[in-house]
Amino acid sequence: MAYAVKEIFVTLQGEGAQSGRAAVFCRFAGCNLWTGRDADRASAQCGFCDTDFVGTDGTRGGSYATAEALADAVEAEWGSERRYRFVVITGGEPLLQVDAALIDALHARGFTVAAETNGTIDPPAGLDWICVSPKAGTELRVRSGQEMKLVYPQPDAPPEAFAALAFERFSLQPMDGPALAANTARAIEYCLRHPQWRLSLQTHKAIGIR
Repeated sequence: MAYAVKEIFVTLQGEGAQSGRAAVFCRFAGCNLWTGRDADRASAQCGFCDTDFVGTDGTRGGSYATAEALADAVEAEWGSERRYRFVVITGGEPLLQVDAALIDALHARGFTVAAETNGTIDPPAGLDWICVSPKAGTELRVRSGQEMKLVYPQPDAPPEAFAALAFERFSLQPMDGPALAANTARAIEYCLRHPQWRLSLQTHKAIGIR
């Protein structure tokens, strides 16, 4: 299959349990919860999304005809260092496109493969790290993995609705926007009262990296 990719770039993971780790981000175009167009934001199931995943015009973006070609692009962005290879497949919603062939190709090049997903699509086998960020009003199909990362607060998506799921770590991330300070205070208070949850901050925004 061909893969539509918005951008591929190396950075530090800015959120959640892997925060601070060097990674190649492979951002896929498209999402099943929002078109990505501001005109449709009010009707989106993920109206607070802060990511541009429309088109294929970013760094190393394009249509990749094969899994091998896309894995080669990820490897080229990482460089020659063979140790600690880590790729985050994200979007949009990456599981609309990611398949076992791509995961195998990335593993063959020595990458640990992490996926950030809204949890509405069953993942292919072989992912090393699954981080689910659920959205209110959607059917959560991915109910286990390495990390539950909930953007907070969301109407109709309270943390207690997810606390019994089979994730290794539970992260609470304040919703960005005009109410960020208030949302951060609320998230801190919730984590203090419910220590199952750990505060996740968007450190990449604070330090000015992608």
